[in-house]
Amino acid sequence: MANMRFFSTVYLAFSLSFAAFAQHNYKLGEVEILAKRPMKEIGVQKTSFDSLALKENIALSMADILTFNSSIFVKSYGRATLSTVAFRGTSPSHTQVTWNGMKINNPMLGMTDFSTIPAFFVDNAALFHGTSSVNETGGGLGGMVKLSTAPVINKGPFIQYVQGIGSFRTFDEFLRFSYRNNKWTFSTRAVFSSSPNDYKYVNHDKKINIYDDDKNIISQYNPTEHNKSGAFKDFHFLQEIYFTPAPGEQLGINAWYINSNRQLPMLSTDYGDERQFENRQREHTLRALAFWTHSQHSWKTDLRAGYIHSWMAYDYKREISPDMWADMTRSRTNINTIFAKADAEFAPSRNWYFSANISAHQNFVRSEDKNIILQNGNRAIVGYDKARIEMSAYASAKWQPVEFIGISAVLRQEMFGNKWAPVIPALFLDGIISKKGNLILKASISKNHKFPSLNDLYFLPGGNPDLKNETGFTYDAGASFQFGGVYPRPFNISGSATWFDSYINDWIIWLPSAKGFFSPRNMKQVHAFGIEAKLNLALQPAPDWNLNINTNYSWTPSINTGEMMSQFDQSVGKQLPYVPKHSASLIGRLSWRSWCFSYKWAFYSQRYTMSSNDYSISGHLPNYYMSNISLDKDLSLKHLDLQLKIAVNNLFNEEYLSVLSHPMPGINFEFFISITPRW
Repeated sequence: MANMRFFSTVYLAFSLSFAAFAQHNYKLGEVEILAKRPMKEIGVQKTSFDSLALKENIALSMADILTFNSSIFVKSYGRATLSTVAFRGTSPSHTQVTWNGMKINNPMLGMTDFSTIPAFFVDNAALFHGTSSVNETGGGLGGMVKLSTAPVINKGPFIQYVQGIGSFRTFDEFLRFSYRNNKWTFSTRAVFSSSPNDYKYVNHDKKINIYDDDKNIISQYNPTEHNKSGAFKDFHFLQEIYFTPAPGEQLGINAWYINSNRQLPMLSTDYGDERQFENRQREHTLRALAFWTHSQHSWKTDLRAGYIHSWMAYDYKREISPDMWADMTRSRTNINTIFAKADAEFAPSRNWYFSANISAHQNFVRSEDKNIILQNGNRAIVGYDKARIEMSAYASAKWQPVEFIGISAVLRQEMFGNKWAPVIPALFLDGIISKKGNLILKASISKNHKFPSLNDLYFLPGGNPDLKNETGFTYDAGASFQFGGVYPRPFNISGSATWFDSYINDWIIWLPSAKGFFSPRNMKQVHAFGIEAKLNLALQPAPDWNLNINTNYSWTPSINTGEMMSQFDQSVGKQLPYVPKHSASLIGRLSWRSWCFSYKWAFYSQRYTMSSNDYSISGHLPNYYMSNISLDKDLSLKHLDLQLKIAVNNLFNEEYLSVLSHPMPGINFEFFISITPRW
């Protein structure tokens, strides 16, 4: 019944969205269906996001973009707090993330916080599912997210300023200036967001008693509380410079600076007074990259070098008496990464394509808690100071013996520190079954390896330098199609469905030790499998009216198949914690002339918080549905263009949790005005 209810809900949401959108429109571009596909993407399972998805709501982070434009699981600790993503039933550390070719996963934790990546700073984004990530980087046992910026196309100056005002006294400001001529392109982008973030929610983790005159409890209720100590201020600055000395050649510099100051909200189970606590996280990060690309005939060369510096601070204080505060935690982390990469591509004929690259990330990490002092006055060692180099070499050969068949063979070799992983092999196949409908069958198979993070190996106390690599074996197979026409109205329909199967050995898990602290161990074997599906529709139902609907769905069992760690271990054969079996999303846009209406819907099935899949109140999180709508209007004045936009988030005031004891905001509103002078 639960599955029937889920699929009925998906069908109903799709039907209602389609009916509602019949009164509005979204601009539909020229319909062009091609059977010829790039040789570089033979057999690749990839999801690309268009510019509209990235810029539709300028205030969104990449965490929000992925929630509504894909079916991968986005785990969020609340508004403007840690947000991680996980592919195909794996963990966030199994998702690799690159920005302009440079890996930006935190070398300490192995994961990326997508709430700190504004969509305003991303021009191109793509997901590489499972085996397909081997074409870009190693370690993506679930997949990878590829982010990049790009030079503006139009010549001359361009200025855009956007002011956003939202619920909970939220202010968002966006500024972009760019200029391009025949040789040079300059672009500057800045974002500043701030909010007390004190939204209301009904606290179902607490009950307030109601007494009669004799002090007997006669009733109870759940109190309405505010999100306590959740204020944030985030500033981002991105500078880009591109130089084109000759056709087919380009030099560029990208520099991205982050200054973040966030309070960590109190849990819904906390009973203390927020005025007596200080729980704050600060970050200063600079990511800088220089590159040179050269394309000539059948050759393409790309050289890149970069540097990342991150300073992160976490402070937890408590007021022990009036105006007297005690530092409970005073953590400081410095991360420096030096990056270099060389990439070459060669296509000697229309049937062959070769590519190879080598990259290196040299990480220097110093992490310590400066507040732990022993009774003898000495400081306890909590943290570590380590350096590690990460190298990766890649080579591939792609062959089309006939027009309808493509074969790709990939080899990748990786080294972390002084340890080499076994060679990572991958094989990709695809074939065009029918040009009518552009029906393509795809299949791939690969092994993969992920090295432990620096925290896994060296954190004191608890790190385990004897950890083994996590090893994955994955295969998938699927089909995609695309067709369209202009009669009786222009339309375009595309979609895909993929079956995947993954086996991951030596899964790393942190467990309590006999010494009183947690320590990581290679304990689990995980079998993750399932289905991913997409369906997209673009239609022009009438002149000046356009409709676009994009849907995603995934079914992802992720089962612990390892051995029991004790006679009391109830995790074997159970779904992994915080991995929903079902997830889905839908976006519908309808536009008429200068008006555009959008509806977004996302769904996650229940998630267990315990490896035993305990169905108690604290052992699972119920499924939830999220609906957002927006309406915008374009105005063209004499010397400038204006865009007015109003957005309603959590339209039906859904009460939901993404992580236990971290309540999310109810219905809330945003208003934006965009000003673009005309030159």
